[in-house]
Amino acid sequence: MGGRSADALYALAWRVLGTVPERAGRRAFDRIADRAWRSRTDGLRQLEANLRRVAGPGATQAQLRALSRAGMRSYLRYFHEMFRLAHTPRETVLGRTDATGIDVLEGHIRAGRGVVAALPHMGNWDHAGAWIALRGTPLTTVAERLRPESVYTRFTAFREGLGMEVLPLTGDGAGTAGRLARRLREGRLVCLLADRDLTDHGVEVDFFGEPARLPAGPAALALGTGAALMPVSLWYEGDRWCIRVHEEIPPPAAGDRAARVREMTQELAAVFEGAIAEHPEDWHMLQRVFTADLDPRAAPAPGPSPAPAPVPDARRSR
Repeated sequence: MGGRSADALYALAWRVLGTVPERAGRRAFDRIADRAWRSRTDGLRQLEANLRRVAGPGATQAQLRALSRAGMRSYLRYFHEMFRLAHTPRETVLGRTDATGIDVLEGHIRAGRGVVAALPHMGNWDHAGAWIALRGTPLTTVAERLRPESVYTRFTAFREGLGMEVLPLTGDGAGTAGRLARRLREGRLVCLLADRDLTDHGVEVDFFGEPARLPAGPAALALGTGAALMPVSLWYEGDRWCIRVHEEIPPPAAGDRAARVREMTQELAAVFEGAIAEHPEDWHMLQRVFTADLDPRAAPAPGPSPAPAPVPDARRSR
């Protein structure tokens, strides 16, 4: 799809889908998901490669295919909800959300302590951002630049309209890391997707029994600013959005800075692993994460997802 076509399609979806009845839109997006699943796109094949690690060696091919179909439907549900979100009533966003652990996170913010909320690509992260902003806690996040630039601009404007401050991953990387650190020192909330490394400074961790690369930024920011590093998992239950804020990952008492960042990132990976294992169909990871797949000869290279991105290298953000 060309740049102009993509921009026009996104613009149309944001304009029209808010007026289409929710159930009708969901059925249409389920059909789109099923077509993508049957067509064996690069993204679908990478999703299955990732889910194979989650399901374990005992999963049959039929079970894996059923799981990837459910995963594609969940992923397209995210898109459908995203295009509708600006038109979704406040009462719906708040009333259809079930959350646990949020009182601890909000308590840190009220006390003036910043929080790094680190999320995997699960459920609907845009809804989660809108939901907490509606509760009175604005947030800052980082977005991967998309092509064409007009699509990136649309996503940025959309998220800003939900109450988020959106900073670019590239083009101002060092400045972005510094601004995130300042927000945390001001006692604010920073939300970062943290299960896929987009930099050259990722940390290799054990993830579902094999090496994978996760961004170092969330742990480095928390360590450098004194903010709380809190994993957050998201999933769907029927028509409801579910959010769990997990316990803070405290900084290790010993070790140099690099070792402490590695240890905190490994603990983050362990929390993500448990959350994804409980709701594997809601893990929208159509890109490479595992070290074995990062060799360009080993797996297809799906395009970027329109999600907020991991933070750039924050080790010099003091």
